[in-house]
Amino acid sequence: MDIRAYNREAWNKEVEQGNPWTIPVSPEVIAAARQGELNLLLTPTRFVPRSWYPEELHGCEILCLASGGGQQGPVLSAAGANVTVYDNSPRQLQRDQEVAGREGLSLRTVEGDMRDLSVFADASFDFIFHPVSNVFIPDIQPVWNEAYRVLRRGGAIVAGFNNPLVYLFDMDLMDAGKLVVRHKLPYSDLTHLTEEERQRYTSQNLPLEFSHSLEEQIDGQLRAGFLLTGLFEDVDPGSILSDYIPYFIATRAIKP
Repeated sequence: MDIRAYNREAWNKEVEQGNPWTIPVSPEVIAAARQGELNLLLTPTRFVPRSWYPEELHGCEILCLASGGGQQGPVLSAAGANVTVYDNSPRQLQRDQEVAGREGLSLRTVEGDMRDLSVFADASFDFIFHPVSNVFIPDIQPVWNEAYRVLRRGGAIVAGFNNPLVYLFDMDLMDAGKLVVRHKLPYSDLTHLTEEERQRYTSQNLPLEFSHSLEEQIDGQLRAGFLLTGLFEDVDPGSILSDYIPYFIATRAIKP
């Protein structure tokens, strides 16, 4: 299966169905950003600390990586940054353009695979905003390597991802409020679901997911050359698992 092509169409459909990560920000959020107020999410509920951003956003070159949906990119643009939104889903990118048109913002949208940033030259950006998204690809080291390449010295990447322990459990039962250990990690929707379950996923064009170890997520950034400078955890209010553990993680790392 061509995972990139499949998940592109899956996320196009998520836009049509109103997934919360595809709903553009309001005019009020843009107005606040113009006054310097940044309330952006890498994970479900905790806002990224202001200290994680560049001190001066005006004129800052920012890459919103796998970050379409009309949320983060327009806010950073309204705060004065020069923003490029890079995403696999044309409909997600359209959301960013909708907000830009509505609010008179200038931002660039580029469709592509987060593992391949060859469209950008080395040292093109001062800051990278990468919300939870690498769960939709099977291999993530290229993401960290490419992010490091296109970031300037002294620049930072902030990234969100989930703890792989969530994939230990039967997803359908977890949605029903029951925690039943079912899967051995690393997990893949392609290999761990039954044929009937896979057909149900693909017939509905649901995005396919892959677990990644904390070693891949955190040490992967270090192997690419980054230095970790910050980390926080977050919960998913709609999941029973969050009654026991915050299973989302956000990191900040710099290119020295």
